[in-house]
Amino acid sequence: MIKIQVPDAAKKIIEQLNTHGFEAYVVGGCVRDSLLGRTPEDWDITTSAKPEQVKEIFNRTVDTGIRHGTVTVLIDRGGYEVTTYRIDGEYEDGRHPKSVEFTGNLSEDLKRRDFTINAMAYNDREGLVDAFGGIKDLECHMIRCVGNALDRFNEDALRILRAIRFSAQLDFDIERETKEAVSVIAPNMALVSKERIQVELTKLLLSSHPERIAAVYESGIGPYISEHFENAGKRLLETGWIRLLPPQKHMRWSGFLRMEAPQDAVRILRDLKLDNETIDHVKTLVSLWKTEIPAYKPAIRRVMSSLPLGLFEDLLCFQMIFCRESYREQLKIVEQYSEEILRDGDCIRLRDMVVTGRELIEAGMKPGPEIGEVLNGLFEVVLKQPECNNREYLMKLIENLT
Repeated sequence: MIKIQVPDAAKKIIEQLNTHGFEAYVVGGCVRDSLLGRTPEDWDITTSAKPEQVKEIFNRTVDTGIRHGTVTVLIDRGGYEVTTYRIDGEYEDGRHPKSVEFTGNLSEDLKRRDFTINAMAYNDREGLVDAFGGIKDLECHMIRCVGNALDRFNEDALRILRAIRFSAQLDFDIERETKEAVSVIAPNMALVSKERIQVELTKLLLSSHPERIAAVYESGIGPYISEHFENAGKRLLETGWIRLLPPQKHMRWSGFLRMEAPQDAVRILRDLKLDNETIDHVKTLVSLWKTEIPAYKPAIRRVMSSLPLGLFEDLLCFQMIFCRESYREQLKIVEQYSEEILRDGDCIRLRDMVVTGRELIEAGMKPGPEIGEVLNGLFEVVLKQPECNNREYLMKLIENLT
């Protein structure tokens, strides 16, 4: 019998439910990942107990999604979602069931799920419950809908992107009928919120196979995400190089959008509701990655001074992957010099200069814009000659700058 190592807290929840006469299993992604030898992010539990019965059994609960049968049980400093077996009613908006009906039948609950590899349940007493061939599809490295693919995608169009995302994360193929259904139901993607689309696309790009973003366009989904997103796909020459970037959100999105004008990259990311920090970082990398950095320390310090420290390192990494071969030897020298700049403690931030605005005022300057101009002038000197970041020397220069 297949054995899965279920966390003690989840075991306690299952045992408590069993003690009170109810069925309970860990279900979905945690079962899939355990069978693949991956570490599950969450351990979800499905049960024949109704939400009010779960709340009676456990002292500490949160009504996470009580309308759809989900209660979070707080135990051992963690939270576990416990959801009642259910049958989904008609899907009217291409995303959510109009109603749900609680059931005592595990098989009815499993068959409403998206893919066979996510429709397995397990507990130590009964072992693995695999009613739809999930194990076989894991062995064949296949993404296959539970039952009729058209029905599953009609119920929830986000499953279309989830199929592609799982194929990228697991390096699985999408089964033929499932793939054909993706193309047929693609227009329903217009019903899905941009935030949910963005989450799936980001997970795809952060996977071990981000190049499978190409499948989003091949399946015809692009136009229903946004016009600008679709146009970006037409300009994307090669997706394979993206996987060489570190799996960080701003790096992978920059790799994907590198052929876009900065303002177009920003428009796409804002439309997808990405956070402002990621958008700013992507805009910077998309703007600068084609610009050669001279192998000359003053020039390197100037570029470093204009970017957050980590982003300068990201820029070098980005250029090493995507820039032309003839520039890479120069880039290695730039990287070496930048390490020396940091090692030597050269001043590359205005705030790190030994002379401040307060000292200029104490020396007799009137508060106002002129102080900023003088500080910037001193900073230019320090960027060229870091040894000049000396208070006595810089104060002597002030007379020549005012």
